[in-house]
Amino acid sequence: MCNSDSMEHSDPPSPGEAPSDSSVLRAVGLITGDMRLCGEWVKRQVLVVQLLDWVLRGVAQVMFVNNPISGLLITTGLFLQNPWWALNALIGTFVSTASAVLLGQNREAISAGLHGYNGTLVGMLMAVFSAKGSWYWWLLLPNVFMSMLCPVVSSALSSVAGKWDLPIFTLPFNILLCLHVAATGVNHPYFPEVDFKPNQDHLLALNDTVQSLHVSQLLLSVPVGVGQVYGCDSPWTGGLVLLALLLCSPTICFHAMWGSAAGMLSGFALAAPLEDIYSGLWGYNSALSCIAIGGVFYVLTWQTHLLAVVCALFCAYMTGAVSKLMSVLALPACTWPFCLSTLIFLLISSEIRAICRLPLFRVSNPEQNRRYWRQLKEKEKAEQSREDGEQNGGPNFTLVVDLARSETA
Repeated sequence: MCNSDSMEHSDPPSPGEAPSDSSVLRAVGLITGDMRLCGEWVKRQVLVVQLLDWVLRGVAQVMFVNNPISGLLITTGLFLQNPWWALNALIGTFVSTASAVLLGQNREAISAGLHGYNGTLVGMLMAVFSAKGSWYWWLLLPNVFMSMLCPVVSSALSSVAGKWDLPIFTLPFNILLCLHVAATGVNHPYFPEVDFKPNQDHLLALNDTVQSLHVSQLLLSVPVGVGQVYGCDSPWTGGLVLLALLLCSPTICFHAMWGSAAGMLSGFALAAPLEDIYSGLWGYNSALSCIAIGGVFYVLTWQTHLLAVVCALFCAYMTGAVSKLMSVLALPACTWPFCLSTLIFLLISSEIRAICRLPLFRVSNPEQNRRYWRQLKEKEKAEQSREDGEQNGGPNFTLVVDLARSETA
């Protein structure tokens, strides 16, 4: 918090410096956060412009980010990884968003990209897991169909999870992708999938693991783990995703790296194959869990930060267990570990006031959540002082100040 006395006695900026500083801050504010002014401007534009904004926000909402420029950076990273995968991701996002419009879903949720991110993952991972390789155009048929079902499954799950004020996360993606993989399989003549057989030789001797360890690849597995949220193993893609997160919320970017590192270390402790660790397969679920608990659905405090780290470690263990169970069924683990572990941590109860879970309609980026929490605390203090003044029979100065502020506003 700023000290008002120091601000009053500080020297005013020179006339030549003030406009430039304010213009730079204003320009930075326009492209950071959730870009609310851009969203208001888009509402007055034609439908094509609105759809472009909704699709970009949907791509970014996979990482809990509501920023179209962040979505553009992430889309660029997807094209760097594989243009065919990126095209399927964009088609899935567009179809899912358009289906939500046709089904009459909440327009504010659509404009925030909340009906597009599951379609992004469905389209992307269907292309990733396809054994036909790139530019197999027939794959667009199941891609469009499954993406079209995303708002249907999302709406159904929301009606159930809403009773506990819980988010549905990527559960629609998990359900629809596993449905597609189970229905087709490895030997399907038109839409064969890659083989998800369990790895029987996954346990390595500790000495061999340490001797063959490459520190540089281990460090790169942190951004790669963030990119693996979209099924990408390129460090360039992971770097662009982190840059997109930093543009919207430094807190989200920090927790994404922290969660990915926690998953990587847990995979190493569980003697997972080094190839899986290097490719980020142990980091992406933990990164999502750490973001969700570390400031998105909980107000960021040092207590919730520690809770986010614990959730990331728990999610890594969940990743190992779920991956083995799903491989027996010849199915991918997807983001089931993230959904299960994060929902468990959102359902905990605590008497510590610093562990404050926000209602879903108030959830935003961690910085805005923190400001909202501070406003609530100030309001509680004002009400408490007002009650104390009434009980003591003295003048209620707080009420006067509040009235003066409301009149000046």
